[in-house]
Amino acid sequence: MDKKKIPVGVSDFKKMITENYYYVDKTLFIKEVIDRGDTILLLPRPRRFGKTLNISMLKYFYDCCPETESPESDTSSHESKPPAAGNTYKNLFDSLAIQNAGQEYRDQMGQFPVIFLTFKNIKESDWESCLSKIKQLIQDEYSRHYYLLDSKKMLPHELDYFNRIINLEGNKGDYENSLGKLLVFLNRYYGKRAVILIDEYDAPIHAGFNNNYYDEIIDFMRNFLCAGLKDTDQYLEKSVLTGIMRIARESIFSGLNNPGVYTLLSEEFDDKFGFTEREVEKILNDFNIFHMYEQIQQWYNGYTFGKETIYNPWSIINFLASDGKELKPYWINTSDNQLVDSLLSKGGNELKKELEALIRGESIEKAIDENIVLKDIFNREDLLWSFLLMGGYLKQTQKRRHETSGKMYYRLAIPNMEVRITYSQIVDNYFSKKIENEKLEIMLKALIDGDVKLFEKMLQKVVSAVFSYHDFGGEPEKVYHALVTGLLVWISDTHEIKSNRESGYGRYDISIIPRDLRLTGYVIEFKTVDQADEETVESATTSALKQIEEKKYETELLERGITNIKKLAIVFSGKDVYVKEK
Repeated sequence: MDKKKIPVGVSDFKKMITENYYYVDKTLFIKEVIDRGDTILLLPRPRRFGKTLNISMLKYFYDCCPETESPESDTSSHESKPPAAGNTYKNLFDSLAIQNAGQEYRDQMGQFPVIFLTFKNIKESDWESCLSKIKQLIQDEYSRHYYLLDSKKMLPHELDYFNRIINLEGNKGDYENSLGKLLVFLNRYYGKRAVILIDEYDAPIHAGFNNNYYDEIIDFMRNFLCAGLKDTDQYLEKSVLTGIMRIARESIFSGLNNPGVYTLLSEEFDDKFGFTEREVEKILNDFNIFHMYEQIQQWYNGYTFGKETIYNPWSIINFLASDGKELKPYWINTSDNQLVDSLLSKGGNELKKELEALIRGESIEKAIDENIVLKDIFNREDLLWSFLLMGGYLKQTQKRRHETSGKMYYRLAIPNMEVRITYSQIVDNYFSKKIENEKLEIMLKALIDGDVKLFEKMLQKVVSAVFSYHDFGGEPEKVYHALVTGLLVWISDTHEIKSNRESGYGRYDISIIPRDLRLTGYVIEFKTVDQADEETVESATTSALKQIEEKKYETELLERGITNIKKLAIVFSGKDVYVKEK
């Protein structure tokens, strides 16, 4: 093992095998892909769990295409007949498990042209940059098949199209159709169906959601995938797509021929991503550090994929590569926490209590939907927990189906020490990352002291610091409500924070009930200025204060024996905040 290199960041199967890296044999993944009857398979797993390496392995197993050739290469030899099939990468699989799986699997080695695309690095901050990078990705794959231009089986207008893609001169529609076009070109050239492999298909979709070009990327990916995967049975042998989760209800996969979707809740492929307990035991023995097994279990074990207990492979590899074999969080530093931060920070006291219970090692039961609707993720509690589960931030244990609704409910828990530290950091440090602690402390102290003007000033600073543009989409009043509720959680030791509860003749937005009856209590009503209705800050303020008076929202405070009560209207107009006291 001293001669083996640790594969930190290595995701190319050929490099892994030929450059003497330590490799955990996952080649029976190929057998399971072949055995599944689905022509199209979608396999969502968390980041850094070996998806790209597995897809790369499939590429080298199936591929009968020649090595990449530059435009200047002499490709005339390909004009009369296709490149030789069957021997291109066969030696990569010598002595690996797939060689002993049976002749029916060996017979498929090197027999199909392959289209291979990985979107994992497309995380741009604007749509123009994203589209430009996607075009370059498609250009690279067309360049890999440059020999097609020397084929007499290409029609003149197809040659023109191919060259537009290669030269980055095509329009958006050309690139949307590029997957389907290349599939047809390869089928005609080789006289056999092709294999399409797409890695991290949803990486640009998450970037679009975070950076306000969600509709544009959804539209492009829908057209792009459907062009290659819809009604293409005569050209397509097999397609495998990976991502973090299944993006649902945006019709990305609309009309596809019943793709097989196997999430981490499925028993299928449950040992093909990440390291199993048996594999980790072998790794530790190989590196003569089995005496650290229990510690490694606590830090990196605990995920449940189907029926398998899974270790985080990225963390194990980085641990092996570290000086002195240091146990610390490795995986979380690679993950994009932007959406997780946003989701958890918008929750109120109930969510904070649930997170604290998880950090203490307890479990909670939640409804889980395997189909993630990103547009609804801030409004539906089940999608929050589904996102955290599919993203690798939680593990599932027991499950049950609700008799009436038919929904699936799972017991959820934090999988290991590494992720527990992550939650603690998110809960403890979220506001210190987005706003200075001093501002938050001044704002909350002003509220406790009854200084409404100072509270207004500091709340304005907080809103400006925390919110980005897309936070205001959908129902902005709920977003503001969630923000203020989340801020007030930090005074829950001295005050009881209630939200949307009945009092008097209606439901207030927020009530702040001091545990010391001598302190000031608050009733708060939120309003947002709707400029489309020609509403003003003044009219919204008047409406909010009138509602508090007419509905007698202070009733609960009075019943608790609190006599010093302030009634506040908090009005938002974009990122501007106005606080008015009755």
